[in-house]
Amino acid sequence: MLTKINGQAITLILQVVLLVNRTMINIRYAYTYLLILVSFPVCLLAQQHSQAIKAKVTSSEVWVADQGDGTYRNPIIHADYSDPDIVRVGDDFFMTASSFNAVPALPVLHSKDLVNWKIVNHAIQRFPDPYFDEVQHGNGVWAPSIRYHEGWYYIYWGDPDRGIYRVRTQDPFGEWSAPELVKKAYGNIDACPLWDDDGKVYLVHAFANSRAGVKNLLQVQELSADGATIADQRAIVYDGHQDQPTLEGPKFYKRNGYYYIFAPAGGVSTGWQLVLRSKNVWGPYEARKVLEQGSTDINGPHQGGWVELENGEQWFVHFQDKGAYGRVVHLQPMQWADDWPVMGKDLDSNGVGEPVTQFQKPQVESAADIAVPQTSTEFEKNTLGLQWQWQGNFYDHWYKFSEGKLQLQAQTYPALPHTLWKVPNLLLQKFPAPTFVTTTPVDASALYPKERAGLVIMGLDYAALQLTPSPEGTQLSLTICKDAIALNSEEVVQSVRLKGKRAWLRVEVQEGALCQFSYSENGEDFTSIGEPFQAREGRWIGAKVGLFAVTAQQTGMKGQAAFDYFHLEPVVPEDQKIRQSLK
Repeated sequence: MLTKINGQAITLILQVVLLVNRTMINIRYAYTYLLILVSFPVCLLAQQHSQAIKAKVTSSEVWVADQGDGTYRNPIIHADYSDPDIVRVGDDFFMTASSFNAVPALPVLHSKDLVNWKIVNHAIQRFPDPYFDEVQHGNGVWAPSIRYHEGWYYIYWGDPDRGIYRVRTQDPFGEWSAPELVKKAYGNIDACPLWDDDGKVYLVHAFANSRAGVKNLLQVQELSADGATIADQRAIVYDGHQDQPTLEGPKFYKRNGYYYIFAPAGGVSTGWQLVLRSKNVWGPYEARKVLEQGSTDINGPHQGGWVELENGEQWFVHFQDKGAYGRVVHLQPMQWADDWPVMGKDLDSNGVGEPVTQFQKPQVESAADIAVPQTSTEFEKNTLGLQWQWQGNFYDHWYKFSEGKLQLQAQTYPALPHTLWKVPNLLLQKFPAPTFVTTTPVDASALYPKERAGLVIMGLDYAALQLTPSPEGTQLSLTICKDAIALNSEEVVQSVRLKGKRAWLRVEVQEGALCQFSYSENGEDFTSIGEPFQAREGRWIGAKVGLFAVTAQQTGMKGQAAFDYFHLEPVVPEDQKIRQSLK
């Protein structure tokens, strides 16, 4: 860049010298020109630096929280990282979130400033339990907590049908232990440990009414010294039936001699953040509401984790339920007053904070690069990327890479009816923004009759744009399944016959998660197919977008579909599309 600047400066110098020679201008004017010449490279450098910062913020990523000017906007992650929890170790921050039935499970995200995040791992690469070979919508990993203690990173979570588990590692970027059953129980969920000053270890958890038959209760359970098994003592420490309905998702802390339990109440999409405190781990606990929607547009701001920086700053992450987009992640400033946390901004002076939409970034020692969780994938790199998850336990023979493409082998439907709801080999990722465009080229030349492959928007309702071979040629069809959880059948809403066996499939997601599918046979000219499809959330999760290949054949050879890439890009405004078409 400096070479370019020097070249421009030299050109300007020569122009001024020629001007002086030709006009014999007064030396004072020549001196003025020289001052301009001295300042020109500096100004140009500043301008280009400003443009570079702007380019980072307005890059091809579909949602960027870091505004490039020392501030951030909420949500910091516009994707379904439900029930987030965080921990700081030195100048590193780590986050995990509920993953339910998706595999790999327990995502691990990393940040240097609490605003810019990347997916760096999954604590569970594949469930050892064959129970997850079948799709377990809404079951599995609920509301995990991540902690660091004496050189070890721990993640505890509740499986509503099995009990409370944990994994651990000394390297969060590396391999984690296999899941360990800490407490066998039915309906124990949302577990969080606490290592006390005297060496004792405790666990707080909630109850799933659908399994345990009780709700709105928080229980503290003593653990063994290594945190691996339960001890004898346990007690219900808070009952929220009277004024704190849907009390769940607790996080356990200790500060200034107080035991704190941060817990959401009031419901997923309409609730508030509650904080309990006591001088005794077994209670009694007093309660205070510390964060609510108030006059903002951020509904149900609750359930997350607190972290303190080395400089004393306090921050709280939580989710907001956005329907088809899932539970997106927000970051709130936090302070302490009279040993109570104060979150967000108290806009109406009622003593309860309200969430901020934009704020100054946390003051960390070194600046962090602008980053977002991964989305697009170039399959020529022979890797799926950490953003991808299957609907259940996966097997290596489901996919491979060849000649720079992802090849998905068609897998047999596990049950009737032949829909995608119970298919474990759906390869999916989260909606990453309010609006985006997904494009993927698919080659169906290696598929057999009764097989199909393509692009899917998955949720309680789903839509799939797919290629199917037949003796008459390759058929492209858009199918929709309403209330898939009820095992309803699909409906073909529109079909066309392709000239060849290859097509570019696209879906444009607009505000409100309205999805318009289209296709192309040359990669440039796209034709809409079907009416806009309204995406819906899944079972406790947001809608997802991804790829699939399935077959109705129970035996015999199975074909495969090849995908060149999977791109997620910003939606191009209509006026810009028109300008581009005129070029």
